[in-house]
Parts: sequence; structure tokens; C-alpha cells
Amino acid sequence: EVQLVESGGGLVQAGGSLRLSCAASGFTFDVYAIGWFRQAPGKERERISCISSDGSTYSEDSVKGRFTISRDNAKNTVYLQMNSLKPEDTAVYYCHQGCDSSWPGGQGTQVTVSS
Repeated sequence: EVQLVESGGGLVQAGGSLRLSCAASGFTFDVYAIGWFRQAPGKERERISCISSDGSTYSEDSVKGRFTISRDNAKNTVYLQMNSLKPEDTAVYYCHQGCDSSWPGGQGTQVTVSS
């Protein structure tokens, strides 16, 4: 069974940092891309960053230069380092197998950025 578990969310002031983790199990982790998504209240889930099996990355313009995605295949974990957080980054953050929200994902972790 594919499982992804997000952690590391919390409440932070604007300008602060958080590191999210996505721990995966139930599939051959190192051959899959993993994506980070977020969903703010009343909005659709949006992809923000993705890392392929070979380590190449993609980030949306809204987070480029502030968020960094990385993976540790030995730990079956993908990370999202978030710096210079803004109130508009407030959302539930999810990771999904592949870079598509229609693929299996986790339960999410809440990130709240206060102004």
C-alpha cells in the first residue's frame, strides 16, 4: 500500500522558515518523482514544486528562490525547505507520488504564516 506522511508544518511569523518532510513507503521510492502541493481555504490544490527520480527539480514562480525541494532516497523522504515565508503561503501542504495530485498523496500538514 502506497503511503505518504507529511510533517513539519506549524505556525511561523512572516519571514520565517519551516522544513516539511514527506516520508514514503509501499513503493519503489527512488524511481518516482515526488511533488509538493498546497491548498488554501476556498482554493484548488496547486503544485508548487517537484523533484524527479534523477534529482532534477521544478518550482512554480510563486515559490522560486524561497522554497527548495530535495530528496534522500536512503530515507525514502522528500523535503521542502521554505524560507522567507509570507502570509499568502498559508495552506495545507501535501506531497503526492509523481507530480500530479491525482496520484496517491498524504493527509497534509498545516502551515500558517502570521503577518
